[in-house]
Amino acid sequence: MKAFGKFPRTLVALCALGVAAGGACYLFFYESEKPVDYRTAAVEKRDIRLTIDATGTVEPEDLVNVGARVSGEIISFGKDKNGKEVDYGSEISEGSVIALIDDEIQKSNLLQAEANLEKARASQKQAQANLTVAEANLRQAERNWKRAKAIGVSEALSQASYDTYLSAWESAVAQIEVAKAQILQADATVVSNEADVKLARRNLSYCVIKAPVDGVVIDRIVSVGQTVVSSMNASSLFLIAKDLKKMEVWASVNEADIAKIYAGQEVEFTVDAYSGEKFRGKVNRVRLNATMSQNVVTYIVEVSTDNSDGKLLPYLTANLSFIVENRTGVLAVPTSALRWSPAPSMIAEGFSAQTPEGKRLLWVLADGGKVRPIAVETGLNDGAYVQVSSPEISEGTNVVVGGEIAVAKKASADNPFMPKMPKRKRP
Repeated sequence: MKAFGKFPRTLVALCALGVAAGGACYLFFYESEKPVDYRTAAVEKRDIRLTIDATGTVEPEDLVNVGARVSGEIISFGKDKNGKEVDYGSEISEGSVIALIDDEIQKSNLLQAEANLEKARASQKQAQANLTVAEANLRQAERNWKRAKAIGVSEALSQASYDTYLSAWESAVAQIEVAKAQILQADATVVSNEADVKLARRNLSYCVIKAPVDGVVIDRIVSVGQTVVSSMNASSLFLIAKDLKKMEVWASVNEADIAKIYAGQEVEFTVDAYSGEKFRGKVNRVRLNATMSQNVVTYIVEVSTDNSDGKLLPYLTANLSFIVENRTGVLAVPTSALRWSPAPSMIAEGFSAQTPEGKRLLWVLADGGKVRPIAVETGLNDGAYVQVSSPEISEGTNVVVGGEIAVAKKASADNPFMPKMPKRKRP
C-alpha cells in the first residue's frame, strides 16, 4: 500500500520533467528558425578626446594677505574707490588707507624713545667735555712731572713731592682712557636710541594700514573695535585679489595620471554656477609637494584661465578635463558595437567569431538574416565612442550593436507545453 502511494508522486515528477524537456526543445527549434531583431548604428566621423578628469577650486591668480605689524584696536576703515567703507568686494587703489589702528601706545613709545635719545645725546656731550678736561689735566700733570724729573729728589724737592707729581701724571693718563671709554659708551647709547626712535616711528606708521596693490577685497577678517595682536607673524586683516581678470583653478590629480599632465596642456572645466557652460584654460605648473589621504597620493595642478568677463568667482568648485589627446574627424563606432558578440547560429556561413591578433571585431548584416565579422584596428576611446579603421568600413557603414530573437515572447506564449492560465470569468 505504501509503495502504491509513492507511484502517483513519481509519475507526476516524470510528467513534469517531460513537459519541461519538451518545452526546451520546442523553444530551441522554434527560436532558431525565427529572425533576429538586430540593432545597428552607423559608423560616423567624430572628434574623440582622451581626457583626465579631476576636481578643483577657482582661486585668484595673485592673492595678497594684508596684516597688522603692531598690536592695537581697529578704530576705523578707509574708503574704497566708490567712497564707501572698505568691505568685502571693495575695489581699492594701491597706497590708499584701508584701516586705522589706535596709535596712542605707539605715540607714547615714540615720545619715550625720543626722550631717551635726547638724554643719550646729552650724556654724549658730557663725555666729550670730560675728555676735554681730562686732556687739560694731563697736559698740566705732564708739565709738572717733567719739572720734577728735571730737579730730582733734593733739598729743593722732597721725595714726597716727587712721588706726588708722578702719581698725578699717571692718574691724568688713566683719566684720558676713562673719558674715551665714556665717549664710546655714550656714542653707542645714542646709536641704540636713534634705532629705537626709528622703530617707534615705523611702528606708529604701521597704525595706518595701506593697500599694497590695486585690487579687490576678497575677505575682511576684522571689525571696528577688534583688537589685533602682532607676534612673529603679522595678524591677517584683509585678503586682496590683485587681478580678478586672471584666475587659477587648483586641481587635485591622482598620482596615476600626473605623468600625463604638463605645462601648457589645454584644459576644459565647468562650474556649478553656470550649468552647461564650458571654460578653458592651460596648465601653468604642477606642484611637487604631494599630499596623501587614505593612502591616495595626489598633486595640485595650477590651471590659468582668463576671466575678463568676471563670471568666475573665487572658490567656486570646478570639474576639470585635462585633454591628453585629441583627434578630429576620425571614424568611430559606439563602444557597444565592440562589446556585442553574436550567437553561433547568427553567424553567416563561411565566417567565424575568431579575432585576428591585434584587432577587434565588428559585425555587419549579411544575407539570410545573419551577420558577418569585420576586423578593425581601434584607437582612442572616450568611453562612449571608439576610433576604428579598416578598408571594409567607411562613414555610414551600419554595424550591429545588439540583437535578440524578434518573437521570443510570442514563441513562449504559443508553446503548447506551457501551462495556460484559466480565463477570468466576467462578473
